[in-house]
Amino acid sequence: MTPLPQTFLAALLFLLPLPSIAQESHDHPAPEKLGAVSFPTSCRPKVQQQFNRAVALLHSFAYATAEVAFRSVATQDPQCAMAHWGVAMTHFYQLWDPPISSAAIPAAQQEIQLAQKLKPPTQREARFIEALALVYHDADTIPYRTRVLNYQHAMKNVAAENPKDPEAQVFYALALLANVSPLDKTHVNQKQAADLLEPLFHTFPQHPGIPHYLIHAYDNAELASRGLTAARDYSRIAPSASHAQHMPSHIFTRLGLWDDSIASNLAARDAARQHEGDPGEELHAMDYLVYAYLQTGRYAEAAQVIHELSSMPAHNSSDLKIVYASTAMPIRYTIERSNWADAAATVPPVSAPPHVVAVAIWARALGQARSGHSTEALAGAERLQQIESQLRTSGNTYWASQTAILRHEIVAWSAQAAAKPAEALAAMREAADQEDAVEKLPVTPGPIFPAREQLGYLLLEQNDAAQALKEFTVALANAPGRRGALQGAARAAQLSSAK
Repeated sequence: MTPLPQTFLAALLFLLPLPSIAQESHDHPAPEKLGAVSFPTSCRPKVQQQFNRAVALLHSFAYATAEVAFRSVATQDPQCAMAHWGVAMTHFYQLWDPPISSAAIPAAQQEIQLAQKLKPPTQREARFIEALALVYHDADTIPYRTRVLNYQHAMKNVAAENPKDPEAQVFYALALLANVSPLDKTHVNQKQAADLLEPLFHTFPQHPGIPHYLIHAYDNAELASRGLTAARDYSRIAPSASHAQHMPSHIFTRLGLWDDSIASNLAARDAARQHEGDPGEELHAMDYLVYAYLQTGRYAEAAQVIHELSSMPAHNSSDLKIVYASTAMPIRYTIERSNWADAAATVPPVSAPPHVVAVAIWARALGQARSGHSTEALAGAERLQQIESQLRTSGNTYWASQTAILRHEIVAWSAQAAAKPAEALAAMREAADQEDAVEKLPVTPGPIFPAREQLGYLLLEQNDAAQALKEFTVALANAPGRRGALQGAARAAQLSSAK
């Protein structure tokens, strides 16, 4: 089987009216539906509705379209300080990786300065602007984590000063989520954000940001079951936002609701294809779609989605959403089907971020180890260690730890191939324990091959079916409904009962 290509696509993010296209095709697009947002400002009354629309776009992470909308408000009302706040907010991707592009910082700082010079007439508006200014202040010298924590504290004050203002509460909840630590398995910030948002959800049932951020708050194994209502409502509240079509699948994936996830991401992909926007949004939905197809054994449909990559033009390989999805999809397809020969033929993407390159190196080394080529696989482990060191040096501790997990997995399978079972078991258990201690980021539906699941399969190879069953049980608690863990658990149970 020829390895599937890993390319990028030009995609479309946001379902918006496009009059020129409609006139040429004589088509009449459906009315735009982004949900209901009311963010009163001191700007001219004639721009208030447009400002509300821009904020609604912002709440569905339609950053590029929101920027256009805020700039239109600024053009129509040159004294509207909050329009410049809005433009600066569109450069702050609070729940994405990276949250701020270094290239965007000067433009965002300029917008904040314009907002401050206009001297907003209300304290509420001034506080919003002052809080956001902390995100961009001295960005060259103050670490991002310090700046975003300062922003959270400032937004807490905004929310306290404006207890009846839903936008103050919603943006504070988002600030809490922006400061979530992947190492916090107690989910303190997520629970605090949910406590703010849940009462608002009942009072403002058409607000797009509330269910969106609730989904993010509940996007973990502990809380996922609490997110179903928000997941099912968000896509109906803002059907014109392709991101709103996709986001419910974060909860569906956590709960193993694969048919729901497939429907969600088909809708998101189709919306992104039909209208102009961020090229990463369609790929992100496609990655989640491939993941769900694989869990239901619908391999032909997963392969068709991946095949579409070959006809998609290349895009910015430094954009994590684009390059991660493009790299991960073919690898998922290969690894989930245990096609070790194709895995060993994986070619790392060119000019991609190092943590994405690491995924491809891991896939190739895993294929080599599982094919009995221990020495070649260990060379891959050495390359992963180099990338891990590079990431730690640059301060990217999260992806450094993820790369370390991948390295332990390769060491484990290489040791197993070299008839060193104790060494293999120790390395894989280290990988599983490390992975279980850290939450995933939203960029991925989950590890391509969870370490705990791999531990179960390693134990099966070592003829310890009873312990393997225990590990598969834990793996399924972490990721319900995963096909590989279900199959492994069934095999382990069968072998255990036969003894």
